[in-house]
Amino acid sequence: MNMFVRLRTRKKSFIIVGVIIAIVLLSTYGILYILTPYSGFARSIIWGDSDIKDYEKFPFRTIENAPPIFHFSNMEFPDTNNATPFLSSTLLGNIIPNAEGGAENFDKFLASTRTTAFIVIKDDKILYEKYFNGYQRDSIGTSFSIAKSITSALIGIAIDEGLIASIDDPITKYIPELKERDTRFGNITIKNLLTMSSGLRYVEEGLPWSDDTTTYYDTELRSLALSSKVEESPGKRFHYNNYNPLLLGMILERATHKPVSQYLEDKIWKPLGMDAHASWSLDSDASGFEKMESGINARAIDFAKIGRLFLNNGNWNGKQVISENWVNESTRPDTSTDPAPFYQYMWWVHPLSEDSTRYNFYAAGNYGQFIYVIPEKNIVIVRHGYGSEYDNWTDLFKQLGLMI
Repeated sequence: MNMFVRLRTRKKSFIIVGVIIAIVLLSTYGILYILTPYSGFARSIIWGDSDIKDYEKFPFRTIENAPPIFHFSNMEFPDTNNATPFLSSTLLGNIIPNAEGGAENFDKFLASTRTTAFIVIKDDKILYEKYFNGYQRDSIGTSFSIAKSITSALIGIAIDEGLIASIDDPITKYIPELKERDTRFGNITIKNLLTMSSGLRYVEEGLPWSDDTTTYYDTELRSLALSSKVEESPGKRFHYNNYNPLLLGMILERATHKPVSQYLEDKIWKPLGMDAHASWSLDSDASGFEKMESGINARAIDFAKIGRLFLNNGNWNGKQVISENWVNESTRPDTSTDPAPFYQYMWWVHPLSEDSTRYNFYAAGNYGQFIYVIPEKNIVIVRHGYGSEYDNWTDLFKQLGLMI
């Protein structure tokens, strides 16, 4: 009998301990949830990994569009449920893994790779535009690191307007407090930030306090950028680093005297006649700073217009929105001045020949977001998705360009 009493007492103790642990965990979760507007650490725990619907979690600043709206050919009333002549070809089977070809298999391939939007445009004509996995033409997609390429474009425009003197300016000309903390910041130029060769320390560990996590979730991104540390001399090594776009955002703010999203609205979103308003996610309401390394949220078709702008060397229907020289420097392989020929001013370069005289270029973001430009064929391809087990998108885009 005593043994049964002891077992029952022990069982009660386990239950009590379990209830206490549950209460502590739920209380901790509740506290962290309440703190998400104010704490990057709380966000990393509660929100977890980034997601294509993070624009619903972060505060944001609206980016207005303006008439006249630009339409690609036959865009007023697109029938996105029917295959176009371009995709009726069985040649598609040559680029789809384990497929027999044809438009139907291509659609299945896109849906199975967690694609949400896929658009192919040639000579301003939509050859293919379809949406998958619950998405439609008016659905919003977040850009992730495509925002870096757009940030680069804004730097080019600010230089065109004389608001920023030169790409070779030291960043301390615009952010002098960095040099006060470490004189080595005076050796870092705007170009070093654009080419991911700033020499700043950056550690990706997947932990709540790692640089990759803090630059995504922190609620005071300006302060975080100002706390960055110089690790090596600039211009020597390519090191993908989210402090670089944050510092570029601060430079844009100070040079233009307006929020970065407002500058994007004035200089690109309205002039290009985007289909709809967009937004740029902010670090917090209190700070009000664009996330810079990601967070431009818009329709896929409007991202295609960014591709068209760069395809046409910065010219939009006769107006030079960005200088041709800037577009060329941003998207061509250059080993003479930059440490990585495959990455220029926050645009990736995809060579088509060994001597790099022929190449495509693209903006890319997490989960397989792409704006892929094929200059030789006058083609822009946009792919959005919420993930992908498929790792060869750029080769697929290149093959599509060869087929068309």
